[in-house]
Amino acid sequence: MNKQVMIEVMNLSKSYKGVEVLKGINLQVEKGSIFALLGSNGAGKTTTIKILSTLLKQDGGEVKLAGFDVVKKPREVKKNIALTGQYTAVDEILTGRENLFMIGKLLGIENTKAKVEMLLKQFDLLDDADRRVSTYSGGMKRKIDIAMSLMGTPNIIFLDEPTTGLDPQSRKSMWKTIKQLSKTGVTIFLTTQYLEEADELADKIAILDKGVIIAKGTNDEIKNIIPSNIIELYFRTAEETEKANLLLNKYNAIIVENSNKLRIETHDSVNEVIDILNDLKAVNLEVENFEKKKASMEDVFLKVIGHDEERRGFRCKQ
Repeated sequence: MNKQVMIEVMNLSKSYKGVEVLKGINLQVEKGSIFALLGSNGAGKTTTIKILSTLLKQDGGEVKLAGFDVVKKPREVKKNIALTGQYTAVDEILTGRENLFMIGKLLGIENTKAKVEMLLKQFDLLDDADRRVSTYSGGMKRKIDIAMSLMGTPNIIFLDEPTTGLDPQSRKSMWKTIKQLSKTGVTIFLTTQYLEEADELADKIAILDKGVIIAKGTNDEIKNIIPSNIIELYFRTAEETEKANLLLNKYNAIIVENSNKLRIETHDSVNEVIDILNDLKAVNLEVENFEKKKASMEDVFLKVIGHDEERRGFRCKQ
């Protein structure tokens, strides 16, 4: 049985002052799933979120959320969505509980008190509910921000880089929160620069680069873009590394930048490892260390977007 499509993006385009930011992208997100849009700074992630959440009008293409067109039926769309941006929108003078009450009253929610208590419990904030938000950690502020978004019981929640600026412990706590939200049936569309975050959370991933979707699918489908195994060979000197690189050119070996390490991608690692080591032995090149590992999300990015990940703004390590 096919799942209900909650977000449908067809040939979406947008330009700013003659510069194309989105160049005809297509996406589908199923009900209750977590979808990650992954890309570098300037790739078009936030523009996509703004269009999908009715904050910005597209130049071309069609977008439907919960079956409603974002241009023709913006009011219906807004009833179904919530948006949490890169920076928290909480009032730091108020307590956590007061922030939730304020949103509840603004939305005209019946039995606001019960809804507030439920969300405080859900986000593990009951013990800190009556403290001013200014005293909260970054992770706690994020939790209150998302809880405020859920006061209106949205079917879809947009999280624009939800863990930006959080320490590793707070980030993992936020991952747990996002997974719990998904289990309640909420459809989650998140953008992130953290490769591990997308790998950990998303049911499906799309890679956006310069306004174009260059890869999309499940985690496994994305990782299968490149060979599933990676061999890394360590040598004592740069000279030996260069010599080995020339010798192993037929395996498409590459030297890892600023190291005496060679990397080789392979689908048939066992037989290929034997052949590689025999080739090295034949010319008396000794391998100092050897590692075999599965391809990671980082490896895919380095392959499909390019090796200069720092320039592109990716965060490959947590």
